[in-house]
Amino acid sequence: MRIVARYSFKDGAKVVAEKYPALLKEVEQILGLIDPTKHKSKESKEVTMPGQMLYNPVALNETFKQEFGKRQWKSIRVKAEYANDLYIEGYDPRSPSRGAFREMDFVKEKLGIEVQFGKYAFMVYNVCAKMTIFRNLGVIDTGIEIVPVKQFANEMSTGVSYFEQFAWDLKTRGVADIDIPVLILGIDA
Repeated sequence: MRIVARYSFKDGAKVVAEKYPALLKEVEQILGLIDPTKHKSKESKEVTMPGQMLYNPVALNETFKQEFGKRQWKSIRVKAEYANDLYIEGYDPRSPSRGAFREMDFVKEKLGIEVQFGKYAFMVYNVCAKMTIFRNLGVIDTGIEIVPVKQFANEMSTGVSYFEQFAWDLKTRGVADIDIPVLILGIDA
């Protein structure tokens, strides 16, 4: 796996390099160890590419978990307890927060990492909501988001989002006071 693009959201590249140089190097090494060709194992059933072999995001994510886990990066899960006082009087929500949680893929020290091979909305949610929530909970102070570039996403199922559109949207959106520094890494096979 290769890092082929970088986008610095709210000075994320500078902050990660200054606060977490050893962890950034570790992330780069982990990415270099992952051989994506081992995960081109999903046969497409899609009309636009029938029978084509595609990269399997589930298998890729499992490899990321193994490699980060070997280096003591931990998945952090926090319980989400929803407020019942927001319901209109007389409505029974039947325990809406039972089992609800939010999870950060990998955390070490106060650096949080999300790996996303899914839909576009999840990339935006990770950076603009989830990382802020985990910062507010004292779990992280800075983030890294790892996403495929378009060329890589084209060899996955349709609907997988990619670095180029994500970086454009973040750049066009701008930065808010509540955002945290995030380094976005675009990867390719």
